[in-house]
Amino acid sequence: MSSDQPLQIMALMRSGKMINIGGRPVIVSERKPATARDRSYGIKLALAFVAIYVIWGSTYLAIRYAVETIPPLVAAGIRHSIAGAIMLTWAWWRGFRPTRQQWFAGFVLGAFFFLIGHGTLHWAEQYVGSGLAALLIATEPMFILVLAWMMGRQEISLLSALGLGLGVVGVAMLTGVELTVKGASLWGLMAVLLGSLSWSFGVVISPRLKLPADALGRTALPTICGAAMLLIAAGVTGEFQQTHWSSITLRSMFGLGYLITFGSVIAFTSYTWLLQRVPPALVATHTYANPVVAVILGWLLAHEPLSLRVVLASLAILGAIVLIRRGEQAAPVKAVEAIPRASAIYVSEECA
Repeated sequence: MSSDQPLQIMALMRSGKMINIGGRPVIVSERKPATARDRSYGIKLALAFVAIYVIWGSTYLAIRYAVETIPPLVAAGIRHSIAGAIMLTWAWWRGFRPTRQQWFAGFVLGAFFFLIGHGTLHWAEQYVGSGLAALLIATEPMFILVLAWMMGRQEISLLSALGLGLGVVGVAMLTGVELTVKGASLWGLMAVLLGSLSWSFGVVISPRLKLPADALGRTALPTICGAAMLLIAAGVTGEFQQTHWSSITLRSMFGLGYLITFGSVIAFTSYTWLLQRVPPALVATHTYANPVVAVILGWLLAHEPLSLRVVLASLAILGAIVLIRRGEQAAPVKAVEAIPRASAIYVSEECA
């Protein structure tokens, strides 16, 4: 150390404050007035949060519009084919080259996430309101917790147990409301819950799969594999033969286009950008906002019922998610290969 370095360190300490990060002293400068660059970054940050809050919340209504005149598996298959191709091309351009093992992992997750998870959701929204579907999809953290506990990887704390009980009450209230609505379908309700369970199982097994480290490639592979399976399923079930292309309404075309452009590409890009710049727990707050946005939009634009029971059930499910996540932070994980803790699970949560 030169003779003038201590004087430089003292000067730095006078101009800011010293804190310990990772056991090392780090000097943090005092906050300076916001510059134009700071304001630009703040605007980008706000727009990214609007994308994952509002756009992902609105995709449930867009699905409802899309499946009005486009068969559900066809709609989901086209949506994820285009979105997956865009993301895979983008990742490839950046140097991503998937291996055989990564393709296999993408095939497995594509089946649970998109073939079953999104396939059942798109089918169910022919019979179930978009707001209700969003609230039932919000049960995913409950399924993840129970599956992790059944596999012996996670203990259920008292808070988590209370959250599970509250969530069951909320789902029961929603189911009771929907079955009293004209044209409601019990099979639609079960399909949404099956999709949530399937997505949760995919989250649980994902740590054991050799997924790409590249964030874009990690999503592109399951998306493109799931899209291929959705299109095959649409062909096997005869949906392509049932599709009357000339009868597809402008609203359905707009819904599908919105899902591809905004729901899959713009919102996902915002999501990955945020994960690189803010804590994952903060990004995960979109799971609280999405059902609320979906319920409000369904009520305002699609005249979906918004009774007191629906509001109370919504509060019960959102409260259950809060309790479960706080309980996860306190509960011990039983093995090294256990389910990722809250910050890791959040980045895999289902979005419509």
